[in-house]
Amino acid sequence: MKKTGVAITGLGVLSPIGLDVAEVAAALQTGRSGIAMHPAPPIIKPFAAGVIDASFDAEFSNLERPFLDRCQQLAILAARQAAANAGVEDFSDLGERAGLYYGNVNGGAAAVVDWSHRLLVELKQAARPFTAMAIMGNAGAAQIGIRHKILGPVITNASACGSSGVAIGEAARAIADGYLDIAIAGGAEAPLTPGVLGVFQGTRAMASPDESDIAHTCKPFSRHRKGLVLGEGAAFMVLESEAHARARGARMYGHVVGYGIANDAHHIGMPSPEGQIRCLRTALADADAPPSAIQYLNAHATATNGGDVIEAGAIRAVFGDSSQSAYVSSTKSVHGHLIGATSALELLITVLAINESVLPAGLDPDDVDDRCHLNHVGAQPMQDHPVDTALSFSCGFGGTNVALIVSRHPK
Repeated sequence: MKKTGVAITGLGVLSPIGLDVAEVAAALQTGRSGIAMHPAPPIIKPFAAGVIDASFDAEFSNLERPFLDRCQQLAILAARQAAANAGVEDFSDLGERAGLYYGNVNGGAAAVVDWSHRLLVELKQAARPFTAMAIMGNAGAAQIGIRHKILGPVITNASACGSSGVAIGEAARAIADGYLDIAIAGGAEAPLTPGVLGVFQGTRAMASPDESDIAHTCKPFSRHRKGLVLGEGAAFMVLESEAHARARGARMYGHVVGYGIANDAHHIGMPSPEGQIRCLRTALADADAPPSAIQYLNAHATATNGGDVIEAGAIRAVFGDSSQSAYVSSTKSVHGHLIGATSALELLITVLAINESVLPAGLDPDDVDDRCHLNHVGAQPMQDHPVDTALSFSCGFGGTNVALIVSRHPK
């Protein structure tokens, strides 16, 4: 069956390194970090986290706010940016030919903490009536769909760290296969609550704050890495069939040319190189591209001891590690790990790398763990470096791996 090309026509983002696309692009040029100290009482010690130092309550009415956890606020505002950027804010005229694909893991984490306090401390016998709508995993998608009048499929994906990547990949596939003309796709996460931070602290995989420089606590692939750093934010893009985009004269930031998804079937919390290798090769096959076509790879690397080593081995198995292979960096070093939203943010950054001709900063070559040897981007961004085709890679608890390939050019 002949496939339809998939164009990226709108971008929207709220993240620790910028509250819109222009701010994120500027941060990539300088390597600015958004990681800072974040208190989470009643947990005594503060955390290093990718923090958005802003409240968005003023963006919503008194009637809206009770239904919206911070996670949904982030989702609504980032999706609104993407839709406005694409020039399609009301999708109702497109009927069932428009869709929404959303990735999220924690739903309304702050709303859950609030109700837990009221139940266990204040001994309240029932939650506030709007709590149910604020904690739903699909609440962000529902709110976006309502506001933008999306009448086709509105689907939420919860595949751990790959959630929003799977959402974007499935949206692109639905357009390529001719089921949709246009879709908003992405994800949101607001996990900087004592409930979620304490859960990840319990995994023994969280990095303690770097005493010399909090902003550099997260060190993917480094021999000095100490663990992951959580972050908050949302990222969305508007995907559209190339024919539909051309017909309305839309700007195209690039094209989704490859999508790979593969399961480890190995362990609930430990990745497998075989699953990651299958995922990367599936994406290349979907793009009909050899490994040498990929010029930049945004790695999943969370700065955990075992995970980074396994992923580096999988990347070497597919792309090699010579100076002629794809440049590699993990932008979690500056924005942290956004869990369900991390794939979407990292793909948006990968799209910006193509549009801004910049390779996001990685780490000093002298700091690389010998077991994680790759063609790393250095400690400073590589500016004025043209990129035609790039890949964003995510690996989630439970074994779901997702790879997305984007290009300046149509497939």
